[in-house]
Amino acid sequence: MKKLIKQIPLIFCILSIISCKFDTEVSKKTIEGKEIPIDSTIPGDPKIEAFIAPFKEHLNKTLDSTLAYNPHVLSKGEKGMNTGIGNLMADIVMKQATPIFKSRTGNNIDFVLLNYGGIRSELNKGPVTTRDAYNMMPFENQIVIAELSGEKVEALLRYLEKAKSAHPVSGIKIKMNKEYKVTSAMINGKPINPEQNYFVATSDYLQQGGDNMSFFSNPVNLYDTDYKLRNAIIDYFQKIDTIKAKQDDRFIKE
Repeated sequence: MKKLIKQIPLIFCILSIISCKFDTEVSKKTIEGKEIPIDSTIPGDPKIEAFIAPFKEHLNKTLDSTLAYNPHVLSKGEKGMNTGIGNLMADIVMKQATPIFKSRTGNNIDFVLLNYGGIRSELNKGPVTTRDAYNMMPFENQIVIAELSGEKVEALLRYLEKAKSAHPVSGIKIKMNKEYKVTSAMINGKPINPEQNYFVATSDYLQQGGDNMSFFSNPVNLYDTDYKLRNAIIDYFQKIDTIKAKQDDRFIKE
């Protein structure tokens, strides 16, 4: 036993040498890789293409079926603090989500706020299809209603001052001066009451802090409509014949 104890330092030394040798050998090894792009240069498998062909045809027919008619191009590139396409999307949320919210809570939506960057494509003149709705809103965002205090609504206005962008709104009327400071804000035709709560419809992405909209965090209450924004757009297009959307005075810089 005593001999074994005396040999312990020697054992540790041998193990240390082996460990160092192992680490050195490992460090010399390298891993190589290369990027393989998955694009149109890769030929398709004829069997797979034949299998999916009928499904693709059915899907294209569904996406390209006409839902409504748009008399003129709607683009978020219009100058000003509101755009025709932004107004259209915000108004759709108001019109489609209010009946759901009303039936579940007995309350009305006070106003809608979406984000400028959320409009992903323009709406061309002519027949409007389901594919157009997918192009406008390719994400799976759902409509939610956040109950905000008057103080949070004031923070919302401060956000719009800093953003200086045509974020789509409906149900609220905002005026700014040349320095982008809000000079007037009316909800349901009345000035904002700091002692009152407001029901604000938006997307779950924005409510969760997307686009730095932190004022949506920790609302008084949060209501999920289980209704995707894109589905609301499609349902609205199916209900109407001709789209009537344009710039107006809901959000302006004087």
